[in-house]
Amino acid sequence: MPSFDVVSKVAWAEVTNALDQASREVAQRFDFKDTETSLEKTEEGIVIRANSEERARAAVGVLQEKLVRRKVSLKHLDVGEPAPGPKGSARILVKVKEGIEQEKAKQVIKLLKDKKLKVQASIQGDSVRVSGKKKDDLQEVIALLRTEDFGIVLSFENFRD
Repeated sequence: MPSFDVVSKVAWAEVTNALDQASREVAQRFDFKDTETSLEKTEEGIVIRANSEERARAAVGVLQEKLVRRKVSLKHLDVGEPAPGPKGSARILVKVKEGIEQEKAKQVIKLLKDKKLKVQASIQGDSVRVSGKKKDDLQEVIALLRTEDFGIVLSFENFRD
């Protein structure tokens, strides 16, 4: 029985490269001079620190620009609110989301059931497995999911015949 997985994955190598490029640009740009702006990757996400809230927001813009150039969707990012730090500084946490949340997975399954396609869909952790009797049905599902916007980036992998 043919099947495939619907996933939402981040190209971590591209994120790291974009982060490095953004850090270098922030270090070199004149408008960031003497603002103590830094970008670093931590376990909780990407932390951006600056001596003012507007400089921190500008650094987020630089990071987003570099991610777009490296073809990483901004839908993977969850930019937090600036948190005040010591001496008027600001800190912004940018979380990188990977995987399909339960709620979004249920929306995908509901869409497939509403369209009355001859496939079965099930939630497998942070992905959705779709299986059907014919390969054509699965290709129809992929075409349908590409037209819908769930607020996340969907990709299709692990296609088995």
